[in-house]
Amino acid sequence: MTSLLDPSGPPPGVLALAGNPRPGSRTLLVARTVADQLADRLHLGGTTALDLADVAGELFAAEAPAADRYRAALAGAAVAVVATPVYKASYTGLLKAFLDGLPTGGLRGVLAVPVVVSASPAHSFAAEHLLRPLLVELGALVPARPLALTEAQLGDLDAVVASWADEAAPLLARLVPAPVPGSDR
Repeated sequence: MTSLLDPSGPPPGVLALAGNPRPGSRTLLVARTVADQLADRLHLGGTTALDLADVAGELFAAEAPAADRYRAALAGAAVAVVATPVYKASYTGLLKAFLDGLPTGGLRGVLAVPVVVSASPAHSFAAEHLLRPLLVELGALVPARPLALTEAQLGDLDAVVASWADEAAPLLARLVPAPVPGSDR
């Protein structure tokens, strides 16, 4: 898993995007875990992790070179794991502000995986009813059931994600673009 973007390199096969305002959050850990397990099952090679906390200061600035690189990486990913903690029964404002910087249809062709982390199972609806429609509105395909985790499940993160990924990977595999000769994908 790489965390820095090389603009000259190939787009990531699976990109993990964490929309938590705290740098290095548990949400980032969850996004990385989901991305790694999907990359393994889908044979997409390496993954890239982006922590939106790193570019938060640019989201409302006139010039936003790092945030723009993050947006370009997201739009170029074959599979994008978009993870957020649940704040006030929804995704974070940080994630919304970042995604608002994408043009209409900016995620066309990207297979997106909505992931939420919440304190209560009662907030699991945020993945299916709030985050999924936002990603679809941006043009992403969301063929698999979103992943909703509670903080109590984080101690068994690998097993919980593995169970979900075993179900989701076959659906995603049908839609993953074929590797381009000479690329890393």
